[in-house]
Amino acid sequence: MRAMQVTDLGQPLSLQDIPMPAAGPGQVQVKVHTCGLNFGDLLIIKGAYQEKPELPFTLGMELCGTVTEVGEGVENLAVGQRVAAYCGFDALADYAAIPANICVPIPDEMSDEDAAAFLIAYGTSHVALDYKAHLQPNERLLVLGASGGVGLTAVELGKLMGAEVIAVARGKAKLEVAKSMGADHLIDSETDDIRSTVKALGGADVVYDPIGGDQFKAALRACNAEARLIPLGFASGDVPQIPANHLLVKNLTVIGFYWGGYTRVNPKVLTDSFKVLIDWYVEGRIKPHVSNVLPLEEANAALDLLRTRKATGKVVVKIG
Repeated sequence: MRAMQVTDLGQPLSLQDIPMPAAGPGQVQVKVHTCGLNFGDLLIIKGAYQEKPELPFTLGMELCGTVTEVGEGVENLAVGQRVAAYCGFDALADYAAIPANICVPIPDEMSDEDAAAFLIAYGTSHVALDYKAHLQPNERLLVLGASGGVGLTAVELGKLMGAEVIAVARGKAKLEVAKSMGADHLIDSETDDIRSTVKALGGADVVYDPIGGDQFKAALRACNAEARLIPLGFASGDVPQIPANHLLVKNLTVIGFYWGGYTRVNPKVLTDSFKVLIDWYVEGRIKPHVSNVLPLEEANAALDLLRTRKATGKVVVKIG
């Protein structure tokens, strides 16, 4: 079968012909239809991610596909069933063998493209805002990187949860995308001063930050008393150092959050979240924003859309 693999760190993916994986005990074999790309994929290619598989390996964190084989001990899934899964690796291929307990059955109403764009982006934002930050109606939510894959879902879900949403993104076009998802206020990170603008709007009660660097520092200084800040990534390349004395003055809480870690420490958090999100999707209350769909052979070009920040929302690779 075909697979887009990392054969050397820091180098473009290579299209390889590798053996098709069989479903082992507790696993299912899935014919992959679509793979959603994520910023974490770029870090994995560089060897800078939390998890570092041995070379060569197949890239791709999340997929949508159809179950084609069921391994020993699997009773909750059947051949022919459509599923989405956060698998961490192996999704940029014709087939993948993955644990059955990470597969989420998806409704007929959900397209392959939406399913591949759904789990990580919506799951990250929902667990962060609901389970971790306990976002309340009428609170003011500041979303950094608001036009990206996870940032855009934070805008959409924050508005759905009743918050007043301030979106920060680079340039008018990206801000318009955030506005279309429900943002109440727009801040251009290229031209506007984040700290003074947020303070003029009344300050932030919750900060959702996949960017880090100077934007985190500005957001920290624009927080209201008892605000909660959620650093969940550092797309700027700068991991901010947090002055503890600033936290004391306003009784601030900084909440570390790695969505993928819950697959090991408390997977029920994720499965409970998925139930809510899929219901919202079926009800028409949320809709993934997919800006680009490219074929498997063009996976490197698809990754470049993330690397150069030309994409809004999600980039999806379609496996023919």
